[in-house]
Amino acid sequence: MTDTLQAETAEKTPTPRERGAARIADAAGGRLRWVALKIALLAIVDAVALYAVFVLFLHNEWLVLTLVSAVTILVNWIYFSRRTIPAKYLTPGIILLVVFQIFTLTYTAYIGFTNYGTGHNGSKDQAIASLMRSSLVRVEDSPTYEVTVVERVGELGLLVTDPTDGEASLGTNLKPLEPVDATMEAGKAVAVDGWTTLTFAEVLGRSKEVEQLAVPYSSDPNDGAIRTQDGQKGYLYTSTLMYDADADTMTDSATGTVYADTGEGAFTSESGEQLLPGWQVFVGFDNFVRAITDASIRGPLIAVTLWTFVFAIVSVASTFFLGLLFAMLFQNKRMRFKNGYRIMLILPYAFPAFLGALVWAGMMNKSFGFINQVLLGGAEIPWLTDPVMAKFSVLLVNLWLGFPYMFLVCMGALQGIPEEVNEAGVMDGASPWQIFRRIKLPLLLVTVAPILIASFAFNFNNFNLIYMLTGGGPRFEDATIPVGHTDLLISMVYKVAFTGQNRDYGLASAFTILIFIVVAVIAVISFRRTKALEELN
Repeated sequence: MTDTLQAETAEKTPTPRERGAARIADAAGGRLRWVALKIALLAIVDAVALYAVFVLFLHNEWLVLTLVSAVTILVNWIYFSRRTIPAKYLTPGIILLVVFQIFTLTYTAYIGFTNYGTGHNGSKDQAIASLMRSSLVRVEDSPTYEVTVVERVGELGLLVTDPTDGEASLGTNLKPLEPVDATMEAGKAVAVDGWTTLTFAEVLGRSKEVEQLAVPYSSDPNDGAIRTQDGQKGYLYTSTLMYDADADTMTDSATGTVYADTGEGAFTSESGEQLLPGWQVFVGFDNFVRAITDASIRGPLIAVTLWTFVFAIVSVASTFFLGLLFAMLFQNKRMRFKNGYRIMLILPYAFPAFLGALVWAGMMNKSFGFINQVLLGGAEIPWLTDPVMAKFSVLLVNLWLGFPYMFLVCMGALQGIPEEVNEAGVMDGASPWQIFRRIKLPLLLVTVAPILIASFAFNFNNFNLIYMLTGGGPRFEDATIPVGHTDLLISMVYKVAFTGQNRDYGLASAFTILIFIVVAVIAVISFRRTKALEELN
């Protein structure tokens, strides 16, 4: 019986060779799974890149197309090569750094030296086409063209059948008509390869887009364009503006006024009248000069800059000292119900800041806010509409939102200071204030100074609070840009770029460059200060 059990055990126990083979099989299986995962992820990346290349090709963006293709090929080579192991880990971070940091900074700096904004957001050819298209009038004796509305990658086009020879042509708002091989039905072109023909119901659903179609008849903008109202019949329209490519002028045939390119990004008459839209041109330091010399911009810019520094400094100081005060109170061993008080003090930090700002905006409303109506018995204090009170309200709300974080930081830092330090000060005859000012505060700053510097940088760009609480108001009355008394530099940039009838991206980018310089200086000081504190520690 014993011999039988030993024989069975020997049969079940794998030999060293079998164990080695099993390990090799497991390793091979793991490598295969990793290879499959790598191929799947690269397939997704390649599919997205292929779609991007297709779209860029349709819009003739050759530079970007070349960059996307080169990066995609490089990524595939890195992840399929066995000699680029370090690059496999560095590539994702480098790509994200280039796309979201380097490119963003570089493009913002470039826009700051242009006139990019409302009326100047395209190329000169696009501006000419837009001007010609905006002044189109129907030719009285225009023949009727059979048209079919087609679509490709979200872009609409017209498939036009010439009434004289029955030839089919295809064009879009940006591309003139060109002959194509189309599918014909009853003498009408109804489909073409690479494009999707819209049904009558789809044309009705997108009637506004269809009515805005104005396909140039030829490469000469003076030849007019084909337009349609119902997606079935088209007519020839010509512009009241005549473009002279040799003289680079635009002439209004109705008034005879001649508009010339003066280098300012728009066709301008002798009287100074401009035809808009214009186009984007390089203006050098004009945006920076305008920010400094234009009184309607310089005044608000100086006021907003000073208020930004005051807001950041006062916010950091008030939240730090209030948080430190509560942290020192919680160090008292005789204090009871500490956990309950902690929860109450941390609640403002637990709520999202933008929701807290919205709640405070409602409570501070002059007419029906909780503070005026309930707490102050129907008072009409202009918390958010008076320049001084609005600034006070912003600082008060930011104190309520920010002190819990400083409370937690200071409480942890104070607990890290040995009790022997306090006892030594008492033995030397120091008062509690002297112990705090000369011993505890310097040791505390060693820990919290980097956090204070980071808090200053955060409040310097605290867009959410300003936008949700006051919207930057009340507005400066004598400013040509939509800026208010409580705006920070970051919210001012937002308003210049994205609000109002005239959006000046060039000026906003110039402001952004100035903010970047300020933040860079703060960062340098921060690094030096942090290094000095580390040496002190």
